[in-house]
Amino acid sequence: MHIILIDDHALFAKSLEIALEGTPEIERFQSVSDVAQAVPVIKRERPDIILMDIHLNSSGSEDGILLAKKILHEVPEANIVMLTGYDLPVYRYEAQKIGAKGFLNKHMDPDEVVHALLDIQNGLLHFPASIEYIETLTDSEKQILQLICDGYKRKDIAGILHISERTVSNHLQHTFEKLEVSSSLEAVSKGIQLGYIQPIFRTH
Repeated sequence: MHIILIDDHALFAKSLEIALEGTPEIERFQSVSDVAQAVPVIKRERPDIILMDIHLNSSGSEDGILLAKKILHEVPEANIVMLTGYDLPVYRYEAQKIGAKGFLNKHMDPDEVVHALLDIQNGLLHFPASIEYIETLTDSEKQILQLICDGYKRKDIAGILHISERTVSNHLQHTFEKLEVSSSLEAVSKGIQLGYIQPIFRTH
């Protein structure tokens, strides 16, 4: 089995290579840290499995998802497996939605990783069972929820997004219904738990 790892954390890439070293099922292991080189390398090498960190360049929570979509557009037959240290239901959902073949936690035992990769190479999917069903938030709902998390009031959000305060309230109401909560505080808490928003307070 030929594996390519796309991960901009050199230390993790080396650690995984060492952990998998000597595994008879893995004939070749490569790592790519430059995201811009990912598609050309995959087109040239045609690996059996592409392991990809869901967090790349620390620029957001779903940048690995976006790169995976690009790879699948260019190489539709690619077996992409998302890799993360943040095993959140929304990430698993997004990975499944784009056509990834698996979702692995970085804290898994190396033997478990190899077993999962062999299953995927043999045509099986490998996704941990979600603890709950997630009704997807729209981009607008996620954006507004993040701004609420960052401490902005509805009036401020309306100004930032150039929409009416009523529209902000409507989006929030839909968010409450989807997350099955009854307040902004509960929505923010559950949004962080599920991976929709990041608990980072911006300066404003």
